[in-house]
Amino acid sequence: MQLVDDSTGKTIVSARDVEVATRGKKASVGTRANLAFEAGKRLAERAREKKISAAVFDRGGYRYHGIVKMVADGAREGGLKF
Repeated sequence: MQLVDDSTGKTIVSARDVEVATRGKKASVGTRANLAFEAGKRLAERAREKKISAAVFDRGGYRYHGIVKMVADGAREGGLKF
């Protein structure tokens, strides 16, 4: 997932569930949904480092449930406002 500046079309920050899994947390994180939640938190953490506190959540045509919902919930818990 990415935070993109719509005016320039450039990616500001990004995060992936693979990063969470490769940092030795996969055993404790477990399911794909939990990996998505942790990746959402990581995205919010990186956004805060860049002084970004709010964003628009574009689900890209996917229904808001399952993995998509977990990413959003993780980002919210990490402090990002939609």
